[in-house]
Amino acid sequence: MENQQERRLPMINIHKSFSTKLSIGIMLLAVPIFCISLAALFLQSRYIIRREAVGRANSVLSTTTQRVCRYVNTIETATNVNSWLIVEHLDPDSLLDLSYSIVRLNPHIDGCSISTEPDIFPKYGRYFSVYSIRNGKTANGRDSIKSAVEEQYEYFTKIWYKSPHDLGKACWTDFYDDIDTLKVVLSGLIASYSKPIYDNTGRMVAVISTDLSLSRLSKDITKDKPYPNSYFMMVNKEGNFIIHPDSTKLFNKTIFSGLNPNNHSDIFALGHEMTTGINGCMNVTFDGEPCIVCYQPIPGTFWSLAIVCPNSDILKEYYEQTYIIIPLLIMGFFIILLLCHRTVNHAILPLNQLLEKTQSIAAGNMEIHIPTTKREDVVGRLQNSFAMMLQSLNFHMGSVRYSTEQTKLHNEELRQATKLAKEADRQKRTFIQNVTHQIRTPLNIIMGFVQILSDKTQIKLLPKEELKNITDTMEYNSRLLTRMVLMLFDSSDLGYSEELLTSNQITYIVCNDMAREVINYGKKHFPNLSINFHSDVADDFCIHSNGLYIMRSLRELVYNSAKYSDGKHVTFRITTTDTTVRFIIEDKGKGIPKANREHIFDFFIKVDDLSEGLGLGLPLAKRHAQSLGGDLIFDEDYHDGCRFIFELPLT
Repeated sequence: MENQQERRLPMINIHKSFSTKLSIGIMLLAVPIFCISLAALFLQSRYIIRREAVGRANSVLSTTTQRVCRYVNTIETATNVNSWLIVEHLDPDSLLDLSYSIVRLNPHIDGCSISTEPDIFPKYGRYFSVYSIRNGKTANGRDSIKSAVEEQYEYFTKIWYKSPHDLGKACWTDFYDDIDTLKVVLSGLIASYSKPIYDNTGRMVAVISTDLSLSRLSKDITKDKPYPNSYFMMVNKEGNFIIHPDSTKLFNKTIFSGLNPNNHSDIFALGHEMTTGINGCMNVTFDGEPCIVCYQPIPGTFWSLAIVCPNSDILKEYYEQTYIIIPLLIMGFFIILLLCHRTVNHAILPLNQLLEKTQSIAAGNMEIHIPTTKREDVVGRLQNSFAMMLQSLNFHMGSVRYSTEQTKLHNEELRQATKLAKEADRQKRTFIQNVTHQIRTPLNIIMGFVQILSDKTQIKLLPKEELKNITDTMEYNSRLLTRMVLMLFDSSDLGYSEELLTSNQITYIVCNDMAREVINYGKKHFPNLSINFHSDVADDFCIHSNGLYIMRSLRELVYNSAKYSDGKHVTFRITTTDTTVRFIIEDKGKGIPKANREHIFDFFIKVDDLSEGLGLGLPLAKRHAQSLGGDLIFDEDYHDGCRFIFELPLT
């Protein structure tokens, strides 16, 4: 008995020693793999965070650029529209009134000056300049505007006068205003749109200059920031800062000032791209702080706007992950150690059974049946153990086969999801191309006619009828742009939210008056349009609903009927049922093919990809109708063209 115990003791020690060595070996393989995987995940999360930060910064930058463009366009339009009045009313009082009127009627304009050429008004001497400036708010909350004839000074050398004078055309300038003849300070930093004025003989008589306070513009564009410490900066073509949170750099320093090109090549590259009007995104280090900088030029000017996002803001949450990673590493190490120890022990104990199992698998006899036995000796216990092991092996192989089948199903689902994602991406590209094309065409027409109208020499040669045709065409394309922008806004999440908020703002709508207004709208777009109007309701018949969305929907239906038919057999009818009122618009056009009818109310889907439009009119009209408790129905029983029924509840 003692000899048996002595023989068992060395076997146990050897077993434990082998188990420990095997556990250490597995740990040496598992731990590095675990650490590498965790590190890769950590680095990948850094890449994803930075990529999302670039997208977020570009989105905010695009929105801000559009806001600045609205300021610029408003100022240019106000200047160009009123410039002809200077020639028509070239006298001191009229110029002063005109300067005041421009500032009063345009809230984006902070000041307006009209400065004449030398000795235009001998009574005032060599110099004559009037100036109006927005001077805060009055007690009742209105803008206070101050106007006066400026004290005489040598303004001919000022950049806002000299630049348009030398160029002979309108231009944007930026400068620091150190002259305050009105005893009112316009924050010093000014962007000015200046235009030379010529009389009927072609002689230059004055320069009109409308001012935008860059300090106010800076406050407006810095309201929306993607990160707490991000900021906007704007430079001109010389690289001078005209918007920057550090006011000491404004007009005093350029983006290159005080920098060594060898040590700050990234900033020099950024400055070069911004001053040459390139848009993009790059990594730049400002004052030792790595940052992501996204930049875009401001159309129509020599300025470039950039948003600077410090890495400390972008990667704040990323750095905080280290407090999770370290405990996770420690916990993972102990879990791996425990699993290795248990796995090795489980593998070592039934070593002989594992050998038999390996031989059976190598022989390929997986269907072998090992019966159990009642023997209690080592062979019997080994046989019973092997039988149980084989049963377990077969069970696990079945699980593997089941898992394989499930994996195949998941792979097929992933393939379908990938296919849908590619299709969605294709539709997105198609929509962007379509929007670009649809908006670019009327814009190009308007811009082309603007160039013609801005050429005074050419305008004089054009007959009045052609000028009227030009303005009518510009007006038509402007309405077309307005319509497309409105539909894009309505189809967006913001537009849909606004629709839900305003759907409760209901009023009494006179149905016949509404119909007549919609018909007049259609005739504005299609002068030759002939619409037959029939109504089964009285002229004072009203419904309680949202007139804005009814008007938009009916306009779209009339617009489509006029566009896709001959425009001479369009009928607009109003009928009622016991619970609803129906606005029915029908035409005798080519109709909609059956294959495309199921998608006519899908957003951004058009029957013909080459046709005009964005694929938003019918979907938005249906959504408006449903938001108001009704529906938009396509009558498939009508075969002479198209018939749409816009149905709303009577209550």
